[in-house]
Amino acid sequence: MVSRLSASAEAAAQAIEGRTRQQQAVVARRVEYYDEESVAGEARYDVFINHRGVDTKRTVARLLYERLARDGVHGFLDNMSMRPGDRLEDRISAGIRECSVAVAIFSPSYCDSEYCLRELAMIVESRKAIIPIFYNIKPSDLILPQALADSDVYLTRDLERFRFALREAKNTVGITYDSATGDMAELVSAAAEAVFYNIEKMEKVQRREMIVSRL
Repeated sequence: MVSRLSASAEAAAQAIEGRTRQQQAVVARRVEYYDEESVAGEARYDVFINHRGVDTKRTVARLLYERLARDGVHGFLDNMSMRPGDRLEDRISAGIRECSVAVAIFSPSYCDSEYCLRELAMIVESRKAIIPIFYNIKPSDLILPQALADSDVYLTRDLERFRFALREAKNTVGITYDSATGDMAELVSAAAEAVFYNIEKMEKVQRREMIVSRL
C-alpha cells in the first residue's frame, strides 16, 4: 500500500513539474519576444479575451487576465488594454490579429451584444484557436436572438457571419461553469491551462512551418 501511494505521489509530482516546465517555456519565449517588440513600441498580444462586460468583466474575464499576466502571458482585455483616444475598432482588430489564441466567454446576455458577435466573427474568420467558456449557459444556447435576426440594422451578410461564428464555437470543446455550484478559482485555472496548452501548440506549428519554408 505504501509503495503504491509513493508511486502515485511521484506521478502527481512529475505531472505538476511537467506543467510548470511548459509554462516556464512559454513565459521565456514571451519575455524574449517582448524585448524585441519593445524597440518598435508595444508588445504584441498572446490571447484575446472576448466577453460580455455586464456579465463577466468583474469576474472571470478580469481574473483570467490577471492570472495570465502573472504567468507572463500578454492578454487583450478591452478595459485593461485600451487607452483614452484609442479607436475602438482599430484596437480590437489589432488585438485579434496579433493574438494566437482567443478565449470566448459565453454568458446569458452575450448573444445580445453586437460587439461580442462581431469580435467572435473576426476571431473565427482569422482562424484563431478558440477556447470557449460557457458561463451559466449551455452550448446549445448559442443562438442568434430573433430580435437581432429580424432587425433592419444588419446586413444579411453580417447575420450569416454571426451565425457561422456561433456554430463554430458551439462545436468546439470548451469549459462549462455554473456559478451556483462551480468554483471560480478552478475555472480560472482550467482556462489558464488551456491557454498555455494552445499557445504552445500554435508555436510548434509556426516553428514547423518556418522550418519547412526554409527547405
